[in-house]
Amino acid sequence: MLTILGFVMIATFLVLIMMKKMSPMAALVLIPALFCVLVGQGAHLGDYVLKGIGDLAPTAAMLMFAIIYFGVMIDVGLFDPVVRGILRFCKADPVRVVVGTALLAAIVSLDGDGSTTFMITVSALYPLYKRLKMSLVVMTGVAATANGVMNTLPWGGPTARAATALKLDAGDIFVPMIPALAVGLVAVFALAYVLGRRERKRLGVLTLGDVRVVDETVEEKEAEQVLVGAGGGGAVATGRTAAAGGGGTGPAAADAAAEVDLQGLDPQRPTLRPGLYWFNAALTVALLTLLIMQTLPIPVLFLLGAALALTVNFPHMKDQKARVAAHAENVLNVSGMVFAAAVFTGVLTGTGMVEHMARWLVAGIPDALGPHMGLVTGVLSIPLTYFMSNDGFYFGIVPILAEAGAAHGVAPIEIARASLVGQALHMSSPLVPAVYVLVGMAKVEFGDHTRFTVKWAALTSLVVLGAGLLFGII
Repeated sequence: MLTILGFVMIATFLVLIMMKKMSPMAALVLIPALFCVLVGQGAHLGDYVLKGIGDLAPTAAMLMFAIIYFGVMIDVGLFDPVVRGILRFCKADPVRVVVGTALLAAIVSLDGDGSTTFMITVSALYPLYKRLKMSLVVMTGVAATANGVMNTLPWGGPTARAATALKLDAGDIFVPMIPALAVGLVAVFALAYVLGRRERKRLGVLTLGDVRVVDETVEEKEAEQVLVGAGGGGAVATGRTAAAGGGGTGPAAADAAAEVDLQGLDPQRPTLRPGLYWFNAALTVALLTLLIMQTLPIPVLFLLGAALALTVNFPHMKDQKARVAAHAENVLNVSGMVFAAAVFTGVLTGTGMVEHMARWLVAGIPDALGPHMGLVTGVLSIPLTYFMSNDGFYFGIVPILAEAGAAHGVAPIEIARASLVGQALHMSSPLVPAVYVLVGMAKVEFGDHTRFTVKWAALTSLVVLGAGLLFGII
Protein backbone atom coordinates (compact mmCIF):
# COMPACT_ATOMS: atom_id res chain seq x y z
CA MET A 1 0.00 0.00 0.00
CA LEU A 2 2.83 2.43 0.85
CA THR A 3 4.39 1.68 -2.53
CA ILE A 4 1.19 2.52 -4.40
CA LEU A 5 0.50 5.64 -2.35
CA GLY A 6 4.09 6.82 -2.86
CA PHE A 7 3.80 6.65 -6.63
CA VAL A 8 0.32 8.19 -6.55
CA MET A 9 1.57 11.07 -4.38
CA ILE A 10 4.42 11.86 -6.76
CA ALA A 11 2.16 11.55 -9.81
CA THR A 12 -0.46 13.81 -8.21
CA PHE A 13 2.18 16.43 -7.45
CA LEU A 14 3.60 16.43 -10.98
CA VAL A 15 0.20 16.51 -12.69
CA LEU A 16 -1.07 19.40 -10.58
CA ILE A 17 1.96 21.60 -11.09
CA MET A 18 2.28 20.86 -14.81
CA MET A 19 -1.42 21.62 -15.31
CA LYS A 20 -0.92 24.75 -13.16
CA LYS A 21 -3.73 23.76 -10.82
CA MET A 22 -1.50 24.49 -7.82
CA SER A 23 1.67 26.47 -7.26
CA PRO A 24 4.77 24.32 -6.63
CA MET A 25 5.11 25.66 -3.08
CA ALA A 26 1.51 24.83 -2.17
CA ALA A 27 1.72 21.41 -3.85
CA LEU A 28 4.96 20.55 -2.04
CA VAL A 29 3.25 21.21 1.29
CA LEU A 30 -0.39 20.19 0.93
CA ILE A 31 -0.11 17.01 -1.14
CA PRO A 32 2.35 15.18 1.16
CA ALA A 33 0.40 16.37 4.21
CA LEU A 34 -2.76 14.83 2.72
CA PHE A 35 -1.04 11.56 1.89
CA CYS A 36 0.56 11.39 5.33
CA VAL A 37 -2.96 11.38 6.75
CA LEU A 38 -4.13 8.81 4.17
CA VAL A 39 -1.44 6.32 5.21
CA GLY A 40 -2.57 6.68 8.83
CA GLN A 41 0.49 8.56 10.06
CA GLY A 42 -1.00 12.03 10.38
CA ALA A 43 -0.04 12.16 14.07
CA HIS A 44 3.64 12.04 13.03
CA LEU A 45 3.38 14.74 10.34
CA GLY A 46 5.07 17.32 12.56
CA ASP A 47 8.02 15.03 13.26
CA TYR A 48 8.47 14.23 9.56
CA VAL A 49 8.33 17.88 8.54
CA LEU A 50 10.77 19.02 11.22
CA LYS A 51 13.16 16.22 10.24
CA GLY A 52 12.91 17.29 6.59
CA ILE A 53 13.47 20.95 7.49
CA GLY A 54 16.46 20.02 9.62
CA ASP A 55 17.99 18.08 6.75
CA LEU A 56 17.48 20.90 4.24
CA ALA A 57 18.18 23.89 6.51
CA PRO A 58 21.90 24.05 5.52
CA THR A 59 20.87 24.03 1.85
CA ALA A 60 18.39 26.85 2.44
CA ALA A 61 21.06 28.88 4.24
CA MET A 62 23.54 28.25 1.44
CA LEU A 63 21.05 29.40 -1.21
CA MET A 64 20.04 32.44 0.79
CA PHE A 65 23.56 33.80 1.16
CA ALA A 66 24.68 32.61 -2.28
CA ILE A 67 21.88 34.66 -3.86
CA ILE A 68 22.93 37.71 -1.86
CA TYR A 69 26.60 37.18 -2.72
CA PHE A 70 26.14 36.75 -6.46
CA GLY A 71 23.47 39.43 -6.48
CA VAL A 72 26.02 41.87 -5.07
CA MET A 73 28.61 40.72 -7.60
CA ILE A 74 26.12 41.39 -10.40
CA ASP A 75 25.30 44.79 -8.90
CA VAL A 76 28.95 45.85 -8.78
CA GLY A 77 29.64 44.72 -12.37
CA LEU A 78 31.76 41.61 -11.91
CA PHE A 79 29.97 39.69 -14.68
CA ASP A 80 29.54 42.52 -17.19
CA PRO A 81 32.67 41.49 -19.15
CA VAL A 82 31.32 37.91 -19.25
CA VAL A 83 28.07 39.17 -20.74
CA ARG A 84 29.92 41.23 -23.34
CA GLY A 85 32.05 38.23 -24.28
CA ILE A 86 28.98 36.05 -24.68
CA LEU A 87 27.28 38.74 -26.76
CA ARG A 88 30.29 38.94 -29.06
CA PHE A 89 30.03 35.19 -29.57
CA CYS A 90 26.24 35.12 -29.86
CA LYS A 91 25.91 38.13 -32.18
CA ALA A 92 22.17 38.13 -31.40
CA ASP A 93 21.71 34.89 -33.34
CA PRO A 94 19.34 32.51 -31.48
CA VAL A 95 21.47 29.48 -32.41
CA ARG A 96 24.58 31.02 -30.90
CA VAL A 97 22.65 32.26 -27.88
CA VAL A 98 21.38 28.78 -26.99
CA VAL A 99 24.77 27.16 -27.62
CA GLY A 100 26.31 29.93 -25.52
CA THR A 101 23.87 29.05 -22.75
CA ALA A 102 25.07 25.45 -22.75
CA LEU A 103 28.72 26.55 -22.86
CA LEU A 104 28.39 29.03 -20.00
CA ALA A 105 26.41 26.61 -17.83
CA ALA A 106 28.95 23.83 -18.44
CA ILE A 107 31.93 26.05 -17.60
CA VAL A 108 30.44 27.52 -14.44
CA SER A 109 29.34 24.03 -13.36
CA LEU A 110 32.99 23.25 -12.70
CA ASP A 111 32.49 24.76 -9.24
CA GLY A 112 30.23 21.81 -8.41
CA ASP A 113 27.28 23.90 -7.24
CA GLY A 114 24.10 24.06 -9.32
CA SER A 115 22.75 27.20 -7.63
CA THR A 116 25.89 29.15 -8.50
CA THR A 117 25.74 27.92 -12.07
CA PHE A 118 22.13 28.97 -12.53
CA MET A 119 22.56 32.37 -10.91
CA ILE A 120 25.48 33.30 -13.14
CA THR A 121 23.95 31.82 -16.31
CA VAL A 122 20.56 33.47 -15.90
CA SER A 123 22.05 36.81 -14.83
CA ALA A 124 24.24 36.88 -17.91
CA LEU A 125 21.72 35.70 -20.50
CA TYR A 126 18.26 36.71 -19.29
CA PRO A 127 18.44 40.22 -20.81
CA LEU A 128 19.53 38.80 -24.16
CA TYR A 129 16.72 36.23 -24.24
CA LYS A 130 14.22 38.96 -23.39
CA ARG A 131 15.49 41.38 -26.01
CA LEU A 132 15.46 38.67 -28.68
CA LYS A 133 12.03 37.48 -27.51
CA MET A 134 13.40 33.95 -27.22
CA SER A 135 11.72 31.25 -25.14
CA LEU A 136 12.98 31.35 -21.57
CA VAL A 137 12.24 27.65 -21.04
CA VAL A 138 14.87 26.95 -23.68
CA MET A 139 17.38 28.75 -21.48
CA THR A 140 16.33 26.94 -18.29
CA GLY A 141 16.12 23.55 -20.02
CA VAL A 142 19.55 23.76 -21.63
CA ALA A 143 21.21 25.18 -18.52
CA ALA A 144 19.71 22.50 -16.26
CA THR A 145 20.66 19.65 -18.60
CA ALA A 146 24.23 20.89 -19.07
CA ASN A 147 24.62 21.31 -15.32
CA GLY A 148 23.19 17.82 -14.77
CA VAL A 149 25.89 16.22 -16.90
CA MET A 150 28.61 18.25 -15.16
CA ASN A 151 27.10 17.49 -11.75
CA THR A 152 28.87 14.13 -11.87
CA LEU A 153 32.21 15.76 -11.01
CA PRO A 154 33.71 14.14 -7.89
CA TRP A 155 33.07 17.29 -5.85
CA GLY A 156 29.58 17.78 -7.29
CA GLY A 157 27.82 15.34 -4.97
CA PRO A 158 26.52 12.20 -6.75
CA THR A 159 29.94 10.65 -7.31
CA ALA A 160 30.96 11.29 -3.72
CA ARG A 161 27.69 9.78 -2.49
CA ALA A 162 28.11 6.68 -4.66
CA ALA A 163 31.69 6.26 -3.43
CA THR A 164 30.63 6.63 0.20
CA ALA A 165 27.65 4.28 -0.10
CA LEU A 166 29.69 1.51 -1.74
CA LYS A 167 33.02 2.26 0.02
CA LEU A 168 34.84 3.00 -3.23
CA ASP A 169 37.26 5.68 -4.41
CA ALA A 170 35.51 8.59 -6.14
CA GLY A 171 38.30 8.84 -8.72
CA ASP A 172 37.92 5.17 -9.66
CA ILE A 173 34.24 5.82 -10.32
CA PHE A 174 34.53 9.11 -12.18
CA VAL A 175 37.66 8.89 -14.35
CA PRO A 176 36.54 5.88 -16.46
CA MET A 177 33.16 7.60 -16.94
CA ILE A 178 34.72 10.69 -18.55
CA PRO A 179 34.32 9.47 -22.19
CA ALA A 180 30.63 8.69 -21.66
CA LEU A 181 30.04 11.98 -19.88
CA ALA A 182 31.89 13.82 -22.65
CA VAL A 183 29.50 12.26 -25.18
CA GLY A 184 26.63 13.41 -22.97
CA LEU A 185 28.01 16.95 -23.02
CA VAL A 186 28.31 16.82 -26.80
CA ALA A 187 24.66 15.73 -26.86
CA VAL A 188 23.76 18.81 -24.82
CA PHE A 189 25.51 21.06 -27.34
CA ALA A 190 23.78 19.26 -30.21
CA LEU A 191 20.46 19.75 -28.41
CA ALA A 192 21.29 23.45 -27.91
CA TYR A 193 22.02 23.79 -31.63
CA VAL A 194 18.74 22.12 -32.61
CA LEU A 195 16.72 24.23 -30.16
CA GLY A 196 18.52 27.33 -31.38
CA ARG A 197 17.61 26.53 -34.98
CA ARG A 198 14.02 26.02 -33.88
CA GLU A 199 14.03 29.40 -32.12
CA ARG A 200 15.55 31.12 -35.13
CA LYS A 201 12.85 29.64 -37.37
CA ARG A 202 10.07 30.48 -34.91
CA LEU A 203 11.11 34.08 -34.51
CA GLY A 204 11.92 34.81 -38.15
CA VAL A 205 12.30 38.57 -37.76
CA LEU A 206 13.64 39.59 -34.36
CA THR A 207 13.40 43.07 -32.89
CA LEU A 208 16.10 44.16 -30.45
CA GLY A 209 15.03 47.68 -29.51
CA ASP A 210 16.58 49.53 -32.45
CA VAL A 211 18.09 46.48 -34.19
CA ARG A 212 16.09 44.21 -36.47
CA VAL A 213 17.57 40.87 -37.49
CA VAL A 214 16.35 38.85 -40.46
CA ASP A 215 17.45 35.19 -40.41
CA GLU A 216 21.09 36.14 -39.85
CA THR A 217 23.29 37.68 -37.20
CA VAL A 218 23.85 41.34 -36.50
CA GLU A 219 27.23 42.95 -36.45
CA GLU A 220 29.18 42.90 -33.22
CA LYS A 221 28.55 46.61 -32.66
CA GLU A 222 24.80 46.16 -32.77
CA ALA A 223 25.02 43.12 -30.50
CA GLU A 224 26.75 45.28 -27.90
CA GLN A 225 23.63 47.48 -27.85
CA VAL A 226 21.73 44.62 -26.25
CA LEU A 227 23.92 45.06 -23.19
CA VAL A 228 24.10 48.84 -23.01
CA GLY A 229 20.51 49.50 -24.07
CA ALA A 230 21.78 52.28 -26.32
CA GLY A 231 19.19 54.44 -27.98
CA GLY A 232 21.34 55.56 -30.86
CA GLY A 233 20.62 55.17 -34.54
CA GLY A 234 18.68 52.07 -35.50
CA ALA A 235 19.63 49.52 -38.12
CA VAL A 236 18.10 46.78 -40.20
CA ALA A 237 20.48 43.88 -40.86
CA THR A 238 19.77 41.42 -43.63
CA GLY A 239 22.37 38.76 -44.29
CA ARG A 240 25.65 40.43 -43.33
CA THR A 241 24.77 43.99 -44.33
CA ALA A 242 23.10 46.72 -42.34
CA ALA A 243 21.34 49.87 -43.41
CA ALA A 244 20.74 52.87 -41.19
CA GLY A 245 17.25 53.33 -39.84
CA GLY A 246 15.25 55.64 -37.61
CA GLY A 247 16.14 56.82 -34.13
CA GLY A 248 15.73 54.65 -31.07
CA THR A 249 14.46 56.99 -28.40
CA GLY A 250 10.85 55.84 -28.36
CA PRO A 251 9.00 53.88 -25.69
CA ALA A 252 10.30 50.52 -26.95
CA ALA A 253 13.89 51.61 -26.51
CA ALA A 254 13.12 53.05 -23.09
CA ASP A 255 11.42 49.84 -21.98
CA ALA A 256 14.36 47.78 -23.24
CA ALA A 257 16.84 49.93 -21.37
CA ALA A 258 14.75 49.67 -18.23
CA GLU A 259 14.66 45.91 -18.60
CA VAL A 260 18.44 45.71 -18.79
CA ASP A 261 18.70 48.00 -15.78
CA LEU A 262 16.31 45.74 -13.88
CA GLN A 263 18.69 42.86 -14.40
CA GLY A 264 21.60 44.87 -13.03
CA LEU A 265 23.39 45.22 -16.37
CA ASP A 266 22.94 48.94 -17.04
CA PRO A 267 26.50 50.25 -17.53
CA GLN A 268 25.51 53.51 -15.83
CA ARG A 269 23.99 51.98 -12.69
CA PRO A 270 25.10 53.60 -9.43
CA THR A 271 26.00 50.27 -7.80
CA LEU A 272 28.98 49.71 -10.11
CA ARG A 273 32.35 49.49 -8.33
CA PRO A 274 34.99 49.51 -11.12
CA GLY A 275 37.72 50.37 -8.65
CA LEU A 276 37.00 47.18 -6.74
CA TYR A 277 36.70 44.90 -9.79
CA TRP A 278 39.87 42.90 -9.14
CA PHE A 279 39.10 42.60 -5.44
CA ASN A 280 35.67 41.16 -6.27
CA ALA A 281 37.13 38.85 -8.90
CA ALA A 282 39.77 37.58 -6.47
CA LEU A 283 37.16 37.15 -3.73
CA THR A 284 34.94 35.09 -6.06
CA VAL A 285 37.82 32.91 -7.25
CA ALA A 286 38.92 32.35 -3.66
CA LEU A 287 35.37 31.51 -2.63
CA LEU A 288 34.93 28.97 -5.42
CA THR A 289 38.38 27.49 -4.74
CA LEU A 290 37.56 26.99 -1.08
CA LEU A 291 34.21 25.53 -2.10
CA ILE A 292 35.85 22.97 -4.38
CA MET A 293 38.47 22.15 -1.74
CA GLN A 294 35.66 21.79 0.83
CA THR A 295 37.69 23.81 3.33
CA LEU A 296 34.52 24.89 5.12
CA PRO A 297 30.86 23.93 4.73
CA ILE A 298 29.34 25.66 1.71
CA PRO A 299 26.73 27.62 3.74
CA VAL A 300 29.49 29.02 5.93
CA LEU A 301 31.58 30.04 2.91
CA PHE A 302 28.72 31.92 1.29
CA LEU A 303 27.70 33.52 4.59
CA LEU A 304 31.24 34.85 5.08
CA GLY A 305 31.53 35.81 1.40
CA ALA A 306 28.25 37.72 1.40
CA ALA A 307 29.16 39.61 4.56
CA LEU A 308 32.60 40.53 3.19
CA ALA A 309 31.25 41.54 -0.24
CA LEU A 310 28.61 43.81 1.29
CA THR A 311 31.03 45.40 3.75
CA VAL A 312 33.76 46.19 1.22
CA ASN A 313 31.57 47.26 -1.71
CA PHE A 314 28.92 49.11 0.31
CA PRO A 315 30.50 50.35 3.55
CA HIS A 316 27.48 52.48 4.50
CA MET A 317 24.70 50.69 6.38
CA LYS A 318 21.99 52.30 4.25
CA ASP A 319 23.52 50.96 1.03
CA GLN A 320 23.93 47.47 2.50
CA LYS A 321 20.26 47.38 3.48
CA ALA A 322 19.29 48.54 0.00
CA ARG A 323 21.27 45.71 -1.65
CA VAL A 324 19.79 43.06 0.65
CA ALA A 325 16.31 44.44 0.00
CA ALA A 326 16.93 44.40 -3.76
CA HIS A 327 17.52 40.65 -3.67
CA ALA A 328 15.00 39.82 -0.94
CA GLU A 329 12.37 38.57 -3.38
CA ASN A 330 14.69 35.94 -4.86
CA VAL A 331 15.89 34.94 -1.39
CA LEU A 332 12.35 34.52 -0.08
CA ASN A 333 11.10 32.60 -3.11
CA VAL A 334 13.99 30.15 -3.16
CA SER A 335 14.30 29.56 0.58
CA GLY A 336 10.53 29.19 0.80
CA MET A 337 10.62 26.53 -1.90
CA VAL A 338 13.39 24.66 -0.09
CA PHE A 339 11.43 24.51 3.15
CA ALA A 340 8.31 23.48 1.24
CA ALA A 341 10.32 20.69 -0.41
CA ALA A 342 11.35 19.64 3.10
CA VAL A 343 7.72 18.72 3.77
CA PHE A 344 7.62 16.54 0.65
CA THR A 345 10.91 14.75 1.34
CA GLY A 346 10.18 14.47 5.06
CA VAL A 347 6.86 12.72 4.49
CA LEU A 348 8.16 10.58 1.62
CA THR A 349 11.02 9.33 3.77
CA GLY A 350 9.40 9.31 7.20
CA THR A 351 6.37 7.26 6.19
CA GLY A 352 8.60 4.66 4.54
CA MET A 353 7.21 5.31 1.03
CA VAL A 354 10.67 5.72 -0.51
CA GLU A 355 11.96 2.49 0.96
CA HIS A 356 8.91 0.49 -0.15
CA MET A 357 9.03 2.00 -3.66
CA ALA A 358 12.72 1.16 -3.99
CA ARG A 359 12.36 -2.42 -2.79
CA TRP A 360 9.35 -2.95 -5.06
CA LEU A 361 11.35 -1.81 -8.08
CA VAL A 362 14.39 -3.94 -7.22
CA ALA A 363 12.22 -6.98 -6.51
CA GLY A 364 10.61 -6.57 -9.91
CA ILE A 365 13.91 -7.11 -11.74
CA PRO A 366 13.80 -10.52 -13.51
CA ASP A 367 16.56 -12.98 -12.59
CA ALA A 368 17.63 -13.09 -16.24
CA LEU A 369 18.72 -9.45 -15.93
CA GLY A 370 20.99 -10.21 -12.97
CA PRO A 371 24.21 -10.32 -15.05
CA HIS A 372 23.19 -6.98 -16.60
CA MET A 373 22.71 -5.08 -13.36
CA GLY A 374 24.93 -2.30 -14.64
CA LEU A 375 22.48 -1.60 -17.45
CA VAL A 376 19.53 -2.02 -15.08
CA THR A 377 21.07 0.45 -12.63
CA GLY A 378 21.66 2.98 -15.41
CA VAL A 379 18.06 2.73 -16.59
CA LEU A 380 16.62 2.92 -13.06
CA SER A 381 18.80 5.90 -12.17
CA ILE A 382 16.93 8.07 -14.67
CA PRO A 383 13.47 8.00 -13.06
CA LEU A 384 14.63 7.29 -9.51
CA THR A 385 16.97 10.28 -9.22
CA TYR A 386 14.12 12.43 -10.54
CA PHE A 387 11.56 11.22 -8.04
CA MET A 388 13.81 11.24 -4.98
CA SER A 389 16.81 13.05 -3.56
CA ASN A 390 20.36 12.00 -4.33
CA ASP A 391 20.77 10.98 -0.70
CA GLY A 392 17.76 8.67 -0.91
CA PHE A 393 18.93 7.11 -4.16
CA TYR A 394 22.63 6.66 -3.42
CA PHE A 395 22.34 5.65 0.22
CA GLY A 396 19.04 3.79 0.03
CA ILE A 397 18.83 2.14 -3.39
CA VAL A 398 22.33 1.89 -4.90
CA PRO A 399 23.57 -0.47 -2.12
CA ILE A 400 20.57 -2.76 -2.81
CA LEU A 401 21.34 -2.74 -6.54
CA ALA A 402 25.03 -3.39 -5.84
CA GLU A 403 24.11 -6.34 -3.61
CA ALA A 404 21.87 -7.78 -6.32
CA GLY A 405 24.62 -7.27 -8.89
CA ALA A 406 27.26 -8.91 -6.73
CA ALA A 407 25.14 -12.07 -6.59
CA HIS A 408 25.52 -12.26 -10.38
CA GLY A 409 29.19 -11.32 -10.57
CA VAL A 410 28.72 -7.59 -11.34
CA ALA A 411 31.35 -5.47 -9.57
CA PRO A 412 30.15 -2.63 -7.28
CA ILE A 413 32.32 -0.15 -9.22
CA GLU A 414 30.21 -0.82 -12.33
CA ILE A 415 27.00 -0.21 -10.38
CA ALA A 416 28.46 3.04 -9.03
CA ARG A 417 29.34 4.29 -12.52
CA ALA A 418 25.94 3.36 -13.92
CA SER A 419 24.24 5.20 -11.05
CA LEU A 420 25.57 8.52 -12.41
CA VAL A 421 23.64 8.23 -15.67
CA GLY A 422 20.43 9.90 -14.47
CA GLN A 423 21.97 13.18 -13.29
CA ALA A 424 21.04 15.10 -16.45
CA LEU A 425 17.38 14.61 -15.54
CA HIS A 426 17.91 14.84 -11.78
CA MET A 427 18.80 18.54 -11.94
CA SER A 428 15.23 19.35 -13.02
CA SER A 429 13.66 17.32 -10.21
CA PRO A 430 11.22 19.21 -7.96
CA LEU A 431 13.29 17.91 -5.04
CA VAL A 432 16.43 19.78 -6.16
CA PRO A 433 16.54 23.22 -4.49
CA ALA A 434 18.80 24.70 -7.19
CA VAL A 435 16.12 24.30 -9.87
CA TYR A 436 13.98 26.84 -8.02
CA VAL A 437 16.85 29.33 -8.28
CA LEU A 438 16.87 28.69 -12.03
CA VAL A 439 13.15 29.07 -12.71
CA GLY A 440 12.77 31.87 -10.16
CA MET A 441 15.46 34.09 -11.63
CA ALA A 442 14.35 33.29 -15.18
CA LYS A 443 10.71 34.04 -14.26
CA VAL A 444 9.59 30.70 -15.69
CA GLU A 445 6.78 28.58 -14.26
CA PHE A 446 8.15 25.35 -12.82
CA GLY A 447 5.47 23.36 -14.65
CA ASP A 448 6.47 24.88 -17.99
CA HIS A 449 10.12 24.09 -17.29
CA THR A 450 9.22 20.51 -16.39
CA ARG A 451 7.11 19.89 -19.49
CA PHE A 452 9.83 21.23 -21.75
CA THR A 453 12.94 19.82 -20.09
CA VAL A 454 12.09 16.29 -18.95
CA LYS A 455 12.10 14.69 -22.40
CA TRP A 456 15.38 16.30 -23.47
CA ALA A 457 17.13 15.61 -20.18
CA ALA A 458 15.97 11.97 -20.18
CA LEU A 459 17.26 11.63 -23.75
CA THR A 460 20.63 13.05 -22.69
CA SER A 461 20.80 10.52 -19.84
CA LEU A 462 20.09 7.71 -22.30
CA VAL A 463 22.89 9.00 -24.53
CA VAL A 464 25.30 8.83 -21.57
CA LEU A 465 24.12 5.31 -20.81
CA GLY A 466 24.50 4.25 -24.45
CA ALA A 467 28.01 5.71 -24.59
CA GLY A 468 28.93 3.90 -21.37
CA LEU A 469 27.78 0.60 -22.88
CA LEU A 470 29.53 1.30 -26.16
CA PHE A 471 32.86 2.10 -24.48
CA GLY A 472 32.55 -0.90 -22.16
CA ILE A 473 32.44 1.33 -19.07
CA ILE A 474 29.08 -0.07 -17.95
